[in-house]
Amino acid sequence: MTLIKSISGIRGTIGGTQGENLTPIDAVKYAAAYGTWVKQQRNKENYKVVVGRDARISGEMIQQLVMNTLVGMGITVIDLNLSTTPTVEVAVALEHADGGIILTASHNPKQWNALKLLNNKGEFLNAEAGQQILDIAENGTIAFAEVDNLGEIHKNDAYIDLHIDEILNLPLVKADAIKRSKFKVVVDAVNSTGGIAVPLLLEALGVEPVKLHCTPNGQFPHNPEPLKEHLGDLMESVVKNHADFGIVVDPDVDRLAFVDEKGEMFGEEYTLVAVADYVLQNTPGNTVSNMSSSRALRDVTEKHGGTYTASAVGEVNVVELMKETNAVIGGEGNGGIIYPELHYGRDSLVGIALFLSFLAEEKIAVSELRKKYTAYFMSKKKIELTPQLDVDAILKAMETKYASEEINTIDGVKIDFAENWVHLRKSNTEPIIRVYTEAKSQEEADALADRIIGEIKNVAGI
Repeated sequence: MTLIKSISGIRGTIGGTQGENLTPIDAVKYAAAYGTWVKQQRNKENYKVVVGRDARISGEMIQQLVMNTLVGMGITVIDLNLSTTPTVEVAVALEHADGGIILTASHNPKQWNALKLLNNKGEFLNAEAGQQILDIAENGTIAFAEVDNLGEIHKNDAYIDLHIDEILNLPLVKADAIKRSKFKVVVDAVNSTGGIAVPLLLEALGVEPVKLHCTPNGQFPHNPEPLKEHLGDLMESVVKNHADFGIVVDPDVDRLAFVDEKGEMFGEEYTLVAVADYVLQNTPGNTVSNMSSSRALRDVTEKHGGTYTASAVGEVNVVELMKETNAVIGGEGNGGIIYPELHYGRDSLVGIALFLSFLAEEKIAVSELRKKYTAYFMSKKKIELTPQLDVDAILKAMETKYASEEINTIDGVKIDFAENWVHLRKSNTEPIIRVYTEAKSQEEADALADRIIGEIKNVAGI
């Protein structure tokens, strides 16, 4: 049981002791700090913040605490109630709001919840803003409104529909072609808000949804991280229902993975690769993903004449680099699609619409589409160190050892070899180094990881 206070938000387990878990007191404290920060950004008479949540059991309790704290500060709240992370992001922009809060712990189990914080563009806060809010919570003065100046809560349950409308209006979403294809798709929404949003999107596109775990009650039927080992039900259901493919999203609908018509994983890393392939063949340009994402995106980008750039890990870092490089598509290898034509945030709904458009135009099965891309395999390991070891010095030694290779040090050390790569990152919370590798076979990826771990142990003298 724990409370994690970071620049990207406040995350913790429900119950327990104040300051050690995400208790009601902690929810109020950080909501008030965020409200104070919002007011510091612009001096104006009226402030507006959009609030939505996934279907977690604790969601309604936390949402009431957060919303009424903002009301107590004189801030108007737009209450989306059950929603998705990308829908809240879109709503902030459409409402011309001063910020937004999404109550979700993403892929964490049901005992977790979190406050994810947005700026007035509907984008996640950068490190500086996140730190300011943490400082306000710990040391700042928080002022509440007088009784005649309290805020109000305005309920608005239209935003999932409005979000879908925005997607349908995108030039690259080929609704007519999708409708003619008469797709049947199984949807696993882990009993969260994807169970509302994804079927609505599919129906709007003329796709027949087969609902699996689509009741938004927060009772996750399996570990909510969309990985192969958690998706046996979906794989079976796709085959049993003779579906064209399967979709799985995480509880707040910003991660997306597919299962092909044979019940096999398309590969979470390849969600972004396939969508980027479609976007780039229609709108050539640049791409961005984080340093721990597959090389397959670089391959596809260069095939279409664009430039691929790798960012530090973290959505805000991907977005920042996308803006710098004018990227037409980007995201993270965990199934996060960022399509700037709609908004700068990971969005499974726009990812689904673009993927369906690609399939409808190519007129091929999902398994055939997957064969178009180079098969890469990843290994994700870690090496535990004693607290007294200097992790930065170890990483520097590895950088020096491989100085003749292509090196990137914006986030740990990434070494790009001709046929594979390794990314070494230190944890901010414990004395470990994460070792991510990618190669053209699982055996090669695992062997590279083991070799690098051995070299690190040699350098560290352990």
